[in-house]
Amino acid sequence: MSTRDGLSTRPAGRLSAALVCTALSGAVIGSVGAPLITPVATGMHVSLDAAQWTLTVTLFSGAIAGPVLGRLGSGPYRRVTILATLALVMAGGLLTVLPLPFAALLIGRGLQGLAVAVGALLMSVARTHLPLERSASTIAALSVATTVGIGVGYPAISLLDQLAGLRAAYGFGLLLSAAALVIAWRTLPIEAAGKLPRIDVTGALLLALGTLGFLVVIADPSIWVTAWLAGGLLAGSALVLALWAFIELRTTTPLVDLRLLGQGHVLRANLAVLVAGTGLYLLFSLFTRYVQTPAVAHYGFALPGVAAGAALIPFSLLGFVAGKAVPRLIARITEPWTYALSIVIAVASALLFAAASQSLTAVLAAIALLGFGVGGVFAVMPRLVLVGVPHRETASVLSINQIARSIGMSIGSALAGFLLAATTPDGAMLPTQNGYLTTALWALPPLAASALIIATNRSS
Repeated sequence: MSTRDGLSTRPAGRLSAALVCTALSGAVIGSVGAPLITPVATGMHVSLDAAQWTLTVTLFSGAIAGPVLGRLGSGPYRRVTILATLALVMAGGLLTVLPLPFAALLIGRGLQGLAVAVGALLMSVARTHLPLERSASTIAALSVATTVGIGVGYPAISLLDQLAGLRAAYGFGLLLSAAALVIAWRTLPIEAAGKLPRIDVTGALLLALGTLGFLVVIADPSIWVTAWLAGGLLAGSALVLALWAFIELRTTTPLVDLRLLGQGHVLRANLAVLVAGTGLYLLFSLFTRYVQTPAVAHYGFALPGVAAGAALIPFSLLGFVAGKAVPRLIARITEPWTYALSIVIAVASALLFAAASQSLTAVLAAIALLGFGVGGVFAVMPRLVLVGVPHRETASVLSINQIARSIGMSIGSALAGFLLAATTPDGAMLPTQNGYLTTALWALPPLAASALIIATNRSS
């Protein structure tokens, strides 16, 4: 079977399955750090703030590397770029398993963050080498890989840590990275010959520096203890990104085509995913904290690590269902209405939690609804952002969309922590139950705003 452009003779089903498996492996690798923050702190004798960086650094590296990988993978070197990136991910996994100092673990986790960045390249492979209908469903599945990966990764990693220890849990990520590399090596099509894309090194450095500044301020709330430092970082990052935009608009080989990003539908899609990511990840952070709340609080369910991870299985299952349903929904009600429906379901999860947080069944149902909402938003997003985008710019445009998603999720996580801290009585360790309920309602304005942003796209 050949594809619509004749570049590959591999069966579409085999390539589609390989791309999804590779992306799912990357998503699980990216989620490895979350259940292991406390074990890292206790096992390696570092503070919880320091251990938190084993998760944060993957977000940074994935977001910052995305545009560079997108440009490298925009043409004849796409297969080589993906394989080289997965090899680096595997090297990072090895660093997390070996009995090395904490600094080596951080470097390894940073390299593992590249597994998230490779997702945009996998989508560009699907868009180029699969028939139109198969391409749409595959890209939708690739978009929800993060959602599905969380439900697979959290309970598995927590159980491995409990049974065999910290390094064995990280070993799961190493095995997955090796499997992803083998799958990609055996199935990715060879691209047509061409010139090596030129990389705008200055633009890459400026974008990385500006993005890093924003993510550090958002993801590390302790920086706000020194207000002038946080404000200076934000202002400095804004200036760096302004300089980056100025240079990108004037270079002949930009890292990212800002004129393309400035088109109405692309700009709206990126803004929408940033705002939606804030509301969605606020709820996700809230739900995962609530089910683990100790019994002394007289609310929550005091679920231990493995059980708390298992509570996210409904999140992943419904996220997977959303990914499968989105192409059919789009065919029936169009992309904007599919996006709006996903947002409405996420809003329903927040309202269900606020109304029935005393019931574990209701909270699990809210988690499941949130999974469908997240899966639906992320699955339809490539269709919204890629309208009219040339094939050669697919990975580049999607990598910027990934940065917008990452920043939104970081804001949501930080906002959840800030709002819960604001409802924690003086001298207490835990927020009040009403604090959780009020915080859940804070997710509604950004979710509604996101739906309105997409609704203004009259060309959809």
